[in-house]
Amino acid sequence: MLIDTGSRVLVETPTYLGALQAFAPMEPDVHGVVSDEEGVDMADLTAKAGGARFLYVLPNFQNPTGRTMSEARRAALSARARELGLPIVEDNPYGDLWFDTPPPPPLTARNPEGCVYLGSFSKILAPGLRLGFMVAPSALYPKLLQAKQAADLHSPSFNQRMVWQVMQGGFLARHVPTIRARYKAQRDAMLSALAHEMQGLDVSWNRPQGGMFLWARLPAGIDAVAFLDKAVAKGVAYVPGLPFFAEGGDTRSLRLSFVTPSTDEIRTGVAALAAAIRQELGNP
Repeated sequence: MLIDTGSRVLVETPTYLGALQAFAPMEPDVHGVVSDEEGVDMADLTAKAGGARFLYVLPNFQNPTGRTMSEARRAALSARARELGLPIVEDNPYGDLWFDTPPPPPLTARNPEGCVYLGSFSKILAPGLRLGFMVAPSALYPKLLQAKQAADLHSPSFNQRMVWQVMQGGFLARHVPTIRARYKAQRDAMLSALAHEMQGLDVSWNRPQGGMFLWARLPAGIDAVAFLDKAVAKGVAYVPGLPFFAEGGDTRSLRLSFVTPSTDEIRTGVAALAAAIRQELGNP
């Protein structure tokens, strides 16, 4: 609804591949804003904001990197976006999946009239429901309804009523902590396996504080896209990082997910990835 052909759209570097794919049919001009572990860089945002329709961000346990925007960076971003008249599309499907402490308050809470907030039940209830929600300024609401109707007529009423009923009974309040505990244990298993298996291999990775993913980097000279088939031949798969970049990208980067496999499978998979890397480096 906010994009025309050639519209300038800003995203984090890297950003969620599904968002890039969703924007693509409208043929926008997408630009990545320099980002670090704390979030988007204010100087680069300011330099690129002119004429932009919006900035798309995932502040909590971002897909693909797993990073979380700091409180200081959220405050700075909210203030700068307000100064620039730059709308923010805040995507938060992972915010309830924190491990030790909740993330800072949403950007939308700081400037409701300048943000569109996206949430989902897929990560905390059931992916197959395909049910999400949006909080938007009242001025956008009628057009958002039109766009939704044009896209798929309507989300299934049956699915919506099921989720509503679940929410009335307090199930999510009991269920989500069990997900957090499970995912934290699986993250810890992956971090432990990486530390053990990747010794001496010049592989780096981060330590997400929630969510479903961590971000890793292969040794110099190994392209994650080209290397994928060799990893699969060893019995392990990952998502190459390059498609998550709006411009350019790090060919050595990749995304690892720790939420579906068991801890034993995580250890086996990381060991298989390490074996494939050693073989590629000629260091069996």
